[in-house]
Amino acid sequence: MAAADFQIEDGWPGPTLRLSGDWTATELGRISRRLDEELRDRPVHAVDLTDLGRFDTAGALAIVQAGNCVLPASAWAQRPGAGRTYAMVERLERESAGPARRSAGWVRFFSKVGRGVHDILDEAALSMAFLGRLVVASGAALRPGRIRWAAWFSQVERAGLDSIPIVALTNFFIGAVIAYLGANLLTQFGAGVYTVQLVAVATLRELAVLITAILLAGRSSSSFAAEIGAMRMNQEVDAMQVMGVNPFQALVIPRLAAMLLMLPLLTFIGMLGGLLGGMLVTWSELSYGPSFFVQRISEDPDMGTHLLVGMIKAPVFAVVIATIGCRQGMAVSGDVESLGRRVTAAVVQAIFAIILLDALFAMIFLELDL
Repeated sequence: MAAADFQIEDGWPGPTLRLSGDWTATELGRISRRLDEELRDRPVHAVDLTDLGRFDTAGALAIVQAGNCVLPASAWAQRPGAGRTYAMVERLERESAGPARRSAGWVRFFSKVGRGVHDILDEAALSMAFLGRLVVASGAALRPGRIRWAAWFSQVERAGLDSIPIVALTNFFIGAVIAYLGANLLTQFGAGVYTVQLVAVATLRELAVLITAILLAGRSSSSFAAEIGAMRMNQEVDAMQVMGVNPFQALVIPRLAAMLLMLPLLTFIGMLGGLLGGMLVTWSELSYGPSFFVQRISEDPDMGTHLLVGMIKAPVFAVVIATIGCRQGMAVSGDVESLGRRVTAAVVQAIFAIILLDALFAMIFLELDL
C-alpha cells in the first residue's frame, strides 16, 4: 500500500494533475485539504494516472470537492473503472449540493411580484375562457328536453336548503353584534333610537348578502371543486365525453342553476335572521319592543331601496361562487395534491371575488345615489 499523493505540472494547454498511490479511504490522510488548496485557483486540463494505485469513492470525493474541480470523462481514459467511480460520485455530489446562492433581496422581491402578476393574468384568462364555454353550454342546456331536473333539484337541496340553518344563525349573531355596537355608541349621544336604522341598513344592504355569499363560498364552492375534481381524478369526466355527454351540461349547469335559485332565497333568510338578532338586542338593551322595531323600519321610505340593493347583488355572487368552484374542479389533474390545491383556490378566489365585487357595487350605487 502507498499513501495517496499528487503533483501538479504546468504545461500546455493547462496544468496536469498527476495522481500516485492508493486513493482510498484508508490512505488519503490529509491529502484532501492540500489538494483543495492547490487547485483552488488552478483549473486542471488533464490527469496523469500512470502511478495511480487503488481508487475508491473516498478518493473520487476528495478530487470532486477539491477547488470545485470537475474532470471530463476523457481524462480517465487510462483507468475507465476509476472514471466511472469518479463520474458517479461527481453526479451524486452535484445533485445533493445545497441551494444556489440567493440573489439580492430586491431581485427576489421583483421576481415574486412578476410571477404573481403572471399567475393572476393567467388565471384571469383561463376563468374568462371557462366563462365563455359556460355561456355557450347554458344556451344549449336551457332547452326543455335537455334540462336534467334530477341533478338540478339535488344541487338545490345540497347547496341551498341544507345551508339554511348556518346562514340564518350566522346572520342572527351578526345582527346582534351590530345592535350591541349601535346601542353602546349611539346612547352616548342620546340617539339610541337610531340603532334600529343602523341594524336594518347594515343587514339589508351589505351584511346579509355578504355573509351569506361568503358562507356559500366556503361551503358550496369547495364542494363543487372537490366533487368535480374527484370525478376528474377517476376519469369520469373523460368517460362522459366518450359517451357523448357534455360535462358542462351534466356537472356545471345544475350547480350554477342551484346557486342562482338559492342564493337570493338564502340572502332573504339571512336578512330576516339579522333583523331578528338586532330586534332582540334592542329589546333587551334599549327596551324597544318588537312592534317599535318593525314600525321604525316600515316607516323609513329608504328601506325598500336598501333591500333592493342587497338582493341585486345575490345573483351576481351566485354566478361567481358556482363558476369559480366548477372551474377549479375542472382544472384538477390526476393527483390528490392537485385536488387539495384546487379546492383551496376555489374558496380563496370566491371569497376574494365576492369582496371585490361588493366594493364595486358600493361605488356604483353611490354614483347612482341609491
